[in-house]
Amino acid sequence: MAQRVCPVWIGYFLISPIRRMIHNPKAILGPYAREGMTVLDFGSAMGYFSVPLARMVGPSGKVICVDMQEGMLKRLEKRASEAGMASRMEIRLSQQTSLALGEYAGQIDFVLAFAVVHEVPDHPRLFRELAALLKPLGSLLVAEPKGHVSEDDFVRTVSVAEQQGFRVVGRPRILRSRAVLLKKVP
Repeated sequence: MAQRVCPVWIGYFLISPIRRMIHNPKAILGPYAREGMTVLDFGSAMGYFSVPLARMVGPSGKVICVDMQEGMLKRLEKRASEAGMASRMEIRLSQQTSLALGEYAGQIDFVLAFAVVHEVPDHPRLFRELAALLKPLGSLLVAEPKGHVSEDDFVRTVSVAEQQGFRVVGRPRILRSRAVLLKKVP
């Protein structure tokens, strides 16, 4: 599995301010994240989307940031603190085979999985866990990089998500990405 996971050193490129020209967090997530929500940033890395999400959910909301690499999360903790958003964020180290977030079952409003699903070896298990965490009719935005994930692979990923309790409700346009908005089936 280690060869499939983005190395920590690349995380520094992923948080570059220049990236906003391609992936503006507010433009991408604004339609989905609102004040007071509980949001899961799955595969948060160093928090390129996490910190903006914390601003979007406001003081009454929460962003749960999950990654399996401690080095990524340590940098995220520093960035959250520097941005004054640490109190709105819960930073968690996941296991290789599980998100380990069972205490949040049925409590998450929105999940972001940006450029991470292709790194997970067991897609059915991942989507089952995400469905269990979401509230009824909760949303999941999956975006995968076109350079790493073929159209056929993405179609298979979406099919697995549908088999695990999701339905497609949108196809957001995200530059250089294959993206789908899914809703949890009640």
